[in-house]
Amino acid sequence: MVMNAYVIAAARPTGFGMLAFGLLLAAYFGVLTLVSGWKFTVSQFSDFWFYIVPLGAGFALQVALYTRLRQLLHQSKDARTVMAASGTTSTAAMISCCAHYLVNVAPVLGATGLVTVATQYQVEFFWVGLAFNAAGIAYIGNKLWNATKEHAQCAHA
Repeated sequence: MVMNAYVIAAARPTGFGMLAFGLLLAAYFGVLTLVSGWKFTVSQFSDFWFYIVPLGAGFALQVALYTRLRQLLHQSKDARTVMAASGTTSTAAMISCCAHYLVNVAPVLGATGLVTVATQYQVEFFWVGLAFNAAGIAYIGNKLWNATKEHAQCAHA
């Protein structure tokens, strides 16, 4: 079986995207389990999966787009910065699920108010994470679109 060039070019970005999705979910499950235990983690995931899965999928798509862009351009500092900021926001939104259980140790850290705010605005953090995901996808997607057009023009010249 002969694979065309497009399938080969898409394999690496797809693989990195899937890896990013898995790592982000692993970070979510790992942190939440360490702080609150497995039962709570499963409960939180079942309550908020409709935020958590899209956050992970959005980050995975950004990684895949960035990887493809990098294949075309070799490096794009702006796209890498947007992806890092969005990934950090996605992770923070996911981890906000368990923030209210940090109250047990927060007095030692002097951060009880921060934990209360994180718990109170948990859903809003998810929406901010999704917005950053959408902005990152749009930004990197636009860069990839332009780079693909320029690359095609160079190939025909």
